[in-house]
Amino acid sequence: MNCDRLIIGGGASGLFCAVQAAWLGEEVIVAEHEKKCGKKLLITGKGRCNVTNNCDASAVMKNIPRNSRFMYSALSRFSPEDTMAFFESLGVPLKTERGNRVFPVSDKAEDIRSALVQACRDAGVRFVTDEINALLIEDGRCVGARSNLAEYYSAKTVIATGGKSYPVTGSTGIGYELAAQAGHTVTSLSPSLVPIVTEERDCAEMMGLSLRNCTLSLWEADAKKPVYSELGEMLFTHFGMSGPLVLSASAHLGEIKKNKYKISIDLKPALSEQKLDERIRRDISASPNKDYSNLLRGVLPAKLIPVIVERSGIESFKKANQITAPEREGLVKLLKHLEFTVKGLRPIEEAIITRGGVCTDELSPKTMESKLTAGLYFVGEIIDVDAYTGGFNLQIAFSTAYACANG
Repeated sequence: MNCDRLIIGGGASGLFCAVQAAWLGEEVIVAEHEKKCGKKLLITGKGRCNVTNNCDASAVMKNIPRNSRFMYSALSRFSPEDTMAFFESLGVPLKTERGNRVFPVSDKAEDIRSALVQACRDAGVRFVTDEINALLIEDGRCVGARSNLAEYYSAKTVIATGGKSYPVTGSTGIGYELAAQAGHTVTSLSPSLVPIVTEERDCAEMMGLSLRNCTLSLWEADAKKPVYSELGEMLFTHFGMSGPLVLSASAHLGEIKKNKYKISIDLKPALSEQKLDERIRRDISASPNKDYSNLLRGVLPAKLIPVIVERSGIESFKKANQITAPEREGLVKLLKHLEFTVKGLRPIEEAIITRGGVCTDELSPKTMESKLTAGLYFVGEIIDVDAYTGGFNLQIAFSTAYACANG
C-alpha cells in the first residue's frame, strides 16, 4: 500500500497531523490498531476535553517543565489561538473556564474527537485498522512500515503512538520500539500528571475531601525554596492525594527516595499567619466555652478537623478559652503548613501522560523529522516533552503535528 504520508497512531496528534497534511494535498494513511481513533481524547478533562489553554505561546512554554525550548518553533507557528480557531472552524464552539482552560461549549469530549475524525475523512484521509510493528528502513531512510498483515510504503512516516499511560485507550508503548529500530534514544519513562501516594494515613481519613482554594508546595529535602508551588484545587484519596495541583506537582518529582520530598499545604492562603491568628482569637472570644474541635468548624471542613486535632496535640474537648498562646501559635503554623511525605506515585497506567520519550536532541524542532533517519517523524506524547495540566499537553500534540505536516 502506497501513500505520501503514513501516520502510525490515530490519537490527537496523529489525527491533527493527518488532516493538516491532507489539506496540503498529500495522500495520507492513518494506521490505528484500535477500532476507534482518538479514544484518549474522550477521557481528557474528565470527559469534557480540555483542548488547550487560552494563553499565548510564551505562557505555554512556562508550563512545560522540561525541554520547553524545543517547543519554541512549533508553538510560534501554531499557538493556542490557532487551536481554538481550528476547532471552531470545524463547528465546535469553545469556552474558557478558570485557569484559562478551554473546553467545548457542549462539555462533550466526543465533539472534539468526532470533529477531528470527520475533518480527516472529508480531506480524504484513509484509515486502516492495523498494528504496525516495524519500520522499513533502506540506506538510512525510512520508506514506510509494516505489520503482520501488510506493508505500507510512504515518503514520510510519522510515529504518533502516544506514551505508555492509559493503555486502555490504546497506548501500548510500541512507538518507543519503533524509535529504537531507527537508532533513537528513548529517555527514561515514568508517569507524569499522576496522583501521589503519601506515607501518612491522614489522607485516607480525609478521603473524598476536595480543597478548592489552597496552596500546595512541593519541597525537596534541605532545599531553600519549593520546586513547585501553586494555588488551586486538590483531592484527598485512600492512597494519598490527587487533583490538579497534585498532578502538576508530580511533574517535578525526580527519583523518589524515603523522606526526599515533602508536600506542604497552606489551608488559608488568603491570610498571613498574623491575620489567621487574629481570626482564631476572635472566634475564641466569641465562643469561649466551645470545645476545641467545635471551634475549628468555623475554620475548616468537617473531614479535616480530626486530623488537625490530632496533629496539633490539643485535646478535642479542651475549651476554647483554655487554649494557650503556644498551642494557638502551633495551630496557626499547622494550618499554614500541613505537611505530608511523598512515598511514591500511582502506576503509569493511571498517569495522564508519560514523562520521557524520544530525545529532543535527535529531532528537528521545526519539522519534527528525525536527525538520524530521513523520512521519519515524531509527534505528540512520544517526544520527551510534557507539561502541566490545563490543556498544555494537547497543545503540544497539536503544535508538533502542525510543524510536522507543514515542515
